[in-house]
Formats: sequence, C-alpha cells, structure tokens
Amino acid sequence: MRRVLVERPGEPPVVRDGPPPAPGPGEVTVELLAAPITPLDLLCASGTSYFGVPATPYVPGVQGVGRVDGRPVWFPTTAGMRPGDGSMAELATAVAADLVELPEAADPVAVAAAGLSAVAAHACLHARGGLVAGETVLVLGAGGVVGLSAVRFARAAGARVVAGARSPAARARAGSAGADVVVGLDGDLDELAASLTDACDGGADLVIDPLFGVPAAAALRALHPGGRMVHLGSSAGDTSPIDSATLRSGSLRVIGYTNNELSRAERAATLGAVATAVAEGTLELPHERRPLDDAGAAWQRQATGSTDGRIVLVP
Repeated sequence: MRRVLVERPGEPPVVRDGPPPAPGPGEVTVELLAAPITPLDLLCASGTSYFGVPATPYVPGVQGVGRVDGRPVWFPTTAGMRPGDGSMAELATAVAADLVELPEAADPVAVAAAGLSAVAAHACLHARGGLVAGETVLVLGAGGVVGLSAVRFARAAGARVVAGARSPAARARAGSAGADVVVGLDGDLDELAASLTDACDGGADLVIDPLFGVPAAAALRALHPGGRMVHLGSSAGDTSPIDSATLRSGSLRVIGYTNNELSRAERAATLGAVATAVAEGTLELPHERRPLDDAGAAWQRQATGSTDGRIVLVP
C-alpha cells in the first residue's frame, strides 16, 4: 500500500510502501479518493504547532474523501495533532461516527479541496453571521479558500459582496468568484477604513475576517451601526488596533469562530451543504490534482504558496 510519511518534523514527507491500516474499535477502513494538503497539515508537520511536535513517522492528512462499502464519504482525522495516521494513503482509517456521506454527483477532488475551509466560510456567514439576503458582506482575505468560499456562498444567498485581498492574483480570483466589488488592502488604518467604506457604498452589514491585524480594524470602521464581524483567523497579525470608540459608537458585534466548536451534527450538516454546492456548481474553487506519489513536491509547492489553489492528492 502506498502512503505518504512525515519522517522528520520540518521536512517534506516521502512516499513509502507499507502495510494496510488496522481499524480500531469504532473505526472503519476508507478507500481513499482524494486528500487535500491543508494549512493545518503543514503546521502540524512543521513541529511548531500548538499541538506540539508530532510522533514520527506518521501519515499526514487531517481530512479526506473516500469510499466505505461503495459509498462516497468525507472523513476527518487527528493526524499530527495526536498519535496516529491520517488520510494520505491508499487506505486510511476513520471513526465511523465522523463519516459524512456525500452525493454521488459531487466530484471527490473538488469536495476535498473545499473541505473544512468551505465549512468555516458557510458557518461564518450563516450559523454565526446570520446573513440575510440583500445585505452587504465584506470578505477579507478573499483570494484564499475560505475567502473564495465565502464570496461564492454570500452571492448564492443574495448578498452584495465586497472582496478585500492583498495581492493582484488574489483580487483576480475574488473577482472571478463573483464579487461585486474587489478592493486592495493597502494603506494605513485610516486610509484602508475609508477605502473599504467607499467600496461598501457607505458601509457593510457583515464582515468575514480570516486576517485580523490592520485589515480587521479597518473593516470594523466600515460596518453599519449594529453590524457584525465574524473572526476566524490571524494571517495578517495576532493582534489588531481595534479601538473602543469604534465598537461602542456603532454597537458592533465581534464573533469569534473555530471549526472545533462544531458538533458532529453541525459539521455533517454544513459539509452536506458544501458538497451539494459543489455538485450543483455553486461552489467552484481553484485546485490542483496531483498523484499520491508526487506528495513531496506537491507539499513543498503548497507550503511556499506557488500554486493558485489547494493541491489535492489522489491515489
């Protein structure tokens, strides 16, 4: 059986032959169809994550799409976070209760590319953000998987979408995803707040923020009174220059979000919505399919950002 192995933290994985996995109590064997290389995989394998240095060697892959008894399913693992192997092998194991059955019409590679990033976008807009048709949504970091998913889902829900992204390539992707307005995230706090407010025609109702830092503080100033921000990441900084006056004068709401808060039922329902959107063509995300044997090179490309979308490994 071919499998990807992280042999030493901080080094790219290698591909080796090995024995098939033996499911434990409550587990099942999954025949792999697609395994994405996600930021969490890269972080855990680096040995610098808040989960600590992983026990090596191990098979990475915190999520995947496969078949169990002929049925297409999405499945999660705790690879890199706890001892044990993940999805990047021809055969993997998963907790039976965690499986989410997928529609046959959904491309497994496209579902894997969307995965938990799209789940986060959908939950931030709807379950946490309370999006209503006709509202203006400001999506920060709109060129990444979470941001692009948020743009697609917000458009499908009848919102006006303003996309903020830092690079020209990211802004182009956001525009292609259907954003009504695309704006850069350059400038100091005052300049960026004015730019975002103008792009939102005077103000937004909801901000989706995977960045924090200066962009989040500027986006708060661009909210209408009573507006809300759902915050789910800090790629622009672990702290943000948010001032008390902005929050209080606008009666604004800042809501933190993590996928870890989702119950099994919530995660399954949201993944079902993601898979349905993929099957119907509502959710289309840039991704690249690579064979499992190319995992080492694909891993390095994903880590350095030298790809426009998520790389998905297939057997």
